[in-house]
Amino acid sequence: MSLKDKYSPIIEKVSYNSFSVKAIKDKKLPEKDEQLLLDYPTVYIIDDKVSNKKHSYSVYVGETSDINRRTRQHQNDATREDFKRLGNSKTSEMYIIGHRYFNKSLTLDIENKLLQYLLSSESVKNVSNRRGNPQNDYYTSDMMDSIFSKVWRKLHSLNSVLFPLESVIRDSALFKASPFHKLTKEQDDAKNDIILQILSNLSQNLEGQLILVEGEAGSGKTVLMSSLLYELFNSDEFPIDKDKISVHLLVNHEQQLTVYQQLAKKLGLKNKNGAEVIMKPTSFINSQSKTDSKADIVIVDEAHLLLTQGKQSYQGKNHLKDLLANAKVVVAVFDENQILTTEQVWESSDLAEIRLDAQCVISLRNQMRINAQQSTIDWIRSLVDEQVIYPFRKDDKYDFRVFDSPQEMYEAIKEKNQDQEHGISRMLATYDWKYKQNGKPEDDQYWNVRIGDFSMPWNLQLPKDRATKNLSWAEQKQTIAEVGSTYTIQGFDLNYAAVIIGPSVKYRDGKIVFDPSASCNEKAIRNRTLADGTKMKFGETLLKNELNVLLTRGVNGLYLFAVDEELQKALKEV
Repeated sequence: MSLKDKYSPIIEKVSYNSFSVKAIKDKKLPEKDEQLLLDYPTVYIIDDKVSNKKHSYSVYVGETSDINRRTRQHQNDATREDFKRLGNSKTSEMYIIGHRYFNKSLTLDIENKLLQYLLSSESVKNVSNRRGNPQNDYYTSDMMDSIFSKVWRKLHSLNSVLFPLESVIRDSALFKASPFHKLTKEQDDAKNDIILQILSNLSQNLEGQLILVEGEAGSGKTVLMSSLLYELFNSDEFPIDKDKISVHLLVNHEQQLTVYQQLAKKLGLKNKNGAEVIMKPTSFINSQSKTDSKADIVIVDEAHLLLTQGKQSYQGKNHLKDLLANAKVVVAVFDENQILTTEQVWESSDLAEIRLDAQCVISLRNQMRINAQQSTIDWIRSLVDEQVIYPFRKDDKYDFRVFDSPQEMYEAIKEKNQDQEHGISRMLATYDWKYKQNGKPEDDQYWNVRIGDFSMPWNLQLPKDRATKNLSWAEQKQTIAEVGSTYTIQGFDLNYAAVIIGPSVKYRDGKIVFDPSASCNEKAIRNRTLADGTKMKFGETLLKNELNVLLTRGVNGLYLFAVDEELQKALKEV
């Protein structure tokens, strides 16, 4: 059944610490509006500016069937530091939100989505709420998105700093990694299976247990891990003694590390023993090896980026094996088709051993990133996996284009990026032009991607925009004039991705082939010393993985230009 939402939400802002029924009655609202706020289910937001900080808020989100009673409960709660702080502040405010269609399920869904949005608001420094509680289907569930948009727009009109435009929120990396996303059935089943396995292991005091989660790019792995992390810290449904166990999330990717650290800080996720929650694998191993105990739960996002050989900063031989030696349970998300460097390569025997030793293997099969028809997803997979270019079936949902020049493609992606409705869009390229993180080239100011008259700096070189410098690469304003690589964009998505396919990817005799001699990605094309001492090259496989990562970034569109003339011709003919 579909209902037409013809009503607007009722939102009133009041002082929190002096709230009373009289505060609402004094506003002289229409009788029905007053009744919706005082006698019916409502959602509420309590906020306070963090002292001495401009545009910096602490917020709490909740829902109730009796706003007067719930406010009194909060104000009299001596056990919660957040309530005491908000109650003692003279500047704390409360937004009370009512709507004619609000029922218990709908208010829980609105509450959950407000948590998701406010976590992603740049002005919010911490978000308090002990749970996310997204609902399944119910009578008015088909109206939730429409009602929420009206709620958010009205909140934006009341405070545009605390409640930015929806498009700004949805573009943020924090939003995309938020634990408050409503999980699909596949994700929810996977999370419940993982938690049950964790509980079983901890109750038996087992050690070194591996839970392997497999899924290709865009299958929702990061949201699943984020939701799992939050649940382990906040859920009361599982008999875990939060005061005694330690939980860590590890990621070996600088950009993603920043996002997870922001998320943990805003949500106040802390281990009782003082150990950091979000870390890099090497830092965790070095820190944990100095103690006599083992960490209880270690979650590894993008575990395919773990090292399988030592290097200067890591003296071990295999990150995952060292993690298992230092933890009771390790939950590792893995996609061998996203391994990008020789130091991450698994020898086939070791990979088979890990899969056999895993307590359980959970697979995510649904594609959640690319908003396209299945034929488009199949076309991308055929190009990468089979290295064959089939005719492209027109897709009204997905904007696929092949451009005659990189400059023309850049103009199109820049136009998309300027339109707030379309969101963040960026240029990307295979690593086929020289780049060094330290130092500049002798003949230019920047390391550039050059094709004929076209020239654009590689990522992480332009002066950072001050307002966005702490965000991920794609969210920083100046990066619209840079070209991203797999090392900055892996694990993230873009609304529109424009990919320059460099000379390491060619088209010969009806097949795509990979040419390591044309790549500048030294970490992918150099030799790997195997366990038996022999040296082996993995360049073609790793360059294929590089292309896989780049072609699966675009949510709503993929733009292509190929340097190889035969490949460009084949793409233009699809």
